[in-house]
Amino acid sequence: MKRTRFSARKRISPDAGELGRLATGLAESGGRLEDHLWEAQLVALTERLLADGAEDDINAALDRLYDTHADAHDELADLVESCAESCVLTHQGRDFDILLFNAPVLAWSRFSIPAERIGGGTLQSLKVQLGAHVFAAGADIALVDFLYSPDQLPRSFVDTWRLLRELGGAALEHRDLSLDVETLPETSRFLSDTRYLVGAVAVPRGAPLFRWNESDGNREQAQKEWVKQGGPCLEPLLTGCAFQPLLADSYHAACRNADSASRPYSVHASAAFLQTTLGQPTESLRAVIGGFHDRQLEEFRISFGPRDSDAVYHGVVWPLLGAEDENTDIIGEIEAVLRESGVKEIVSLDQQFPFEFCDDCGAPLYPNLEGETVHAEMPESANTASQTLH
Repeated sequence: MKRTRFSARKRISPDAGELGRLATGLAESGGRLEDHLWEAQLVALTERLLADGAEDDINAALDRLYDTHADAHDELADLVESCAESCVLTHQGRDFDILLFNAPVLAWSRFSIPAERIGGGTLQSLKVQLGAHVFAAGADIALVDFLYSPDQLPRSFVDTWRLLRELGGAALEHRDLSLDVETLPETSRFLSDTRYLVGAVAVPRGAPLFRWNESDGNREQAQKEWVKQGGPCLEPLLTGCAFQPLLADSYHAACRNADSASRPYSVHASAAFLQTTLGQPTESLRAVIGGFHDRQLEEFRISFGPRDSDAVYHGVVWPLLGAEDENTDIIGEIEAVLRESGVKEIVSLDQQFPFEFCDDCGAPLYPNLEGETVHAEMPESANTASQTLH
């Protein structure tokens, strides 16, 4: 996974340098046999660094390769993610493949979106539905008894690796993991956000992991059944929320899928929120789209207001992801989503807006019809605590 980094050239440790050398060899390999040679050495070193907690060495190697060899950077990032989210553990004399997984849930609410402990009955119901519709027959599943917000997920490769090992052991012992919630950071409040059900799955070495890895399964059917059967199990955790479960996948892939899916979801949620709060149809709204730049284009911000004035009632941030840049038709995608949401009047501004936030409260500023950046402010008659959809 390519990560945007801006770093000064500096000396790095021997281990970080060796990571770079092996990743470069893998990126420049001419065939699968050579791939296996480089990859085996790279996996061994990466797993040692993760076990030692050497996050700085891993990040230093990624920083250096980002500046010097993009393909090697991507090879190393993919491999580090794989090592942080999967492993082989031995239990009672047998080897098992362990995968850390994530089942994201998109949600929005006029009230606070919960991030809270999951009760035992709900946890077991979720495991039953995951086992029946998402994972392969015979897979052992362990869940964390907490519905994470984005602020509360593991913050590093090393933290992710440690959670993998702890949850993997729990799966092999047919138990779940009780989280110490006192150590978790506070959750930022947004009208639209993502929650994460995190767990590990264990299967005998080389056996199928997911339902769609089996000959009679497919991903689309798994998604359909998980939403249909797993969705009701999530309702007690998301009181007062509209929500959309996403299909569970390997930890990092699921996070990326949620980041991507949350962008159109936030736009649809914004239109529904404004329609409900203002008591007006979405056709009465105007949307203004502007691109916000730091050293490069970072994100688009979408403001919502009435068609008969230049007021800005509400805003949505649409960040660029992965390989997206100025040459990607993001505006066309945003406009299509706005039309699906019922917004008819859409204005796309060509100017480059500075990547700025309010000095007082830290909220993003949104473009108005005149090309200025302003706070989103709901009218006084609408009683709501936040004007940002995340």
